[in-house]
Amino acid sequence: MKKVLISTIALLLMMGLPAMSAERNSRETAQVRSPGKVVSVGDGDTMRVQQGHRISTVRLACVDAPEIKQAPYGRQAANRLKQLLPPGKAVQLRPVTTDRYGRMVAEVYVDGKSINLALVQEGQAVVYREYLNGCSETQSQYLQAENAARQNKRGFWNQPNPVMPADFRAGRSQPAQSSSKPVQQPTSLPACVNSDCDCGDFSSWEEAQRVLQAFPNDPFRLDRDRDGVACESLRR
Repeated sequence: MKKVLISTIALLLMMGLPAMSAERNSRETAQVRSPGKVVSVGDGDTMRVQQGHRISTVRLACVDAPEIKQAPYGRQAANRLKQLLPPGKAVQLRPVTTDRYGRMVAEVYVDGKSINLALVQEGQAVVYREYLNGCSETQSQYLQAENAARQNKRGFWNQPNPVMPADFRAGRSQPAQSSSKPVQQPTSLPACVNSDCDCGDFSSWEEAQRVLQAFPNDPFRLDRDRDGVACESLRR
């Protein structure tokens, strides 16, 4: 009986190993970095990289730089990226996905430091919240870096009413209330407004709605259908 029990346990363990191994390999693959050399920089968040005999266009993951037409910030962002990544510079790429234009979306590292994150820290790019899940391991670092850049008015944030790059591309280019500054600062706002809020951070729908009203440009994407109501799942 004891031998049968031991054999059964061993079999169960062996059956579980492939799944555990696959999960571990999946996590490791997500963090794999491949070497390359910079060919050129297009704008504040786009570059071309050579890997072996192949040259690819790379879109920096999880960040969004001002468009070139968003003077002077778009040109400043592009020039800064050119300083950080001159032609021939050795880089490490952590691919995230391929976008609809066929570009590799990736985090770019030099000497172990993320160029994507550096741009946010300097105010040369904003966090692209819609795609921030591509940088899940460093998500909090991106949000904290943007908050610090915003508070210290670095780069793009050194203007009264910044138009977010995504809004500019969508044609919403008229300056509005800054998405980064609340219209008012009620003492009842939760601490998450200093980094990033989602619907799970609120104790009630009323609290979520107060945040939406304080930040009318909805930087936390609490009102995804744009009907003026935050976190509808919290309403009873």
